[in-house]
Amino acid sequence: MSEQQRFDVWQAGPAYERFMGRWSRKVAERFTALAGHPDGLRWLDVGCGTGALSAVLAARCRPALVLGCDRSAELVATARDAAYGPVRFVVADAGALPVRDGACDAAVSGLALNFLPDPAEGVAEMTRAVRTGGRVAAYVWDYAEGMVLLRRFWDAATALDPAAAELDEGRRFPVCGPDPLHALWTGAGLADVWVTPIVIRTVFTDLADLWSPFLAGQGPAGSYVADLPPDDRDRLRDTLAETLPRDPDGSIELTARAWSVSGIKR
Repeated sequence: MSEQQRFDVWQAGPAYERFMGRWSRKVAERFTALAGHPDGLRWLDVGCGTGALSAVLAARCRPALVLGCDRSAELVATARDAAYGPVRFVVADAGALPVRDGACDAAVSGLALNFLPDPAEGVAEMTRAVRTGGRVAAYVWDYAEGMVLLRRFWDAATALDPAAAELDEGRRFPVCGPDPLHALWTGAGLADVWVTPIVIRTVFTDLADLWSPFLAGQGPAGSYVADLPPDDRDRLRDTLAETLPRDPDGSIELTARAWSVSGIKR
């Protein structure tokens, strides 16, 4: 495992929910509304995490089955605890999905594609799992610009510590943009490929609501904060706070943009 990969840790379910889960669920709702889906489909959710996308699929798309897969046993356990409807979760790697060829009607992935060791391999596996005419789709944060919380965080971190730039998702994950995603999908042989933005509001009640999730050590940003000495951690918090807009009641409203990509298996 490289030093960068050491920071790509998403493990504790409740901590993830507070840091990203509350926003990923909003994106999942927009994502599932982008294209019409008939009832009774068999869905595969790759890199399901705590099950945010699977839950939205179960609630809104009347599936025959949703199978969520993630390599983290702890996240899968959290997803199982909250599961309802025709949803199952298994511990499995995105590079070796536990379904036969063409077993699913649609394969989707939410906020996980860029964390795969080989995103192209992951898209190829999703494509393998889907029947001819089935849909392969995903969404990722626009780390470079549109996911404002993390953009402001890494800008503050690198202002204090230039070495932090090596961990900045905007720099590390160039796949998280319209052109690279389109190329990845067409490279997998998918047809009718389109890429579109999904923008949501991210509202925090105060600075503590925004900052405290970073302290749980989740993902690259949280892992970076957890490794800092206490004084440096406080300095980073204060530097970040200076860049944030505040409403009169102390709340902080930002926006978060994700890029959604979809294609059809020939």
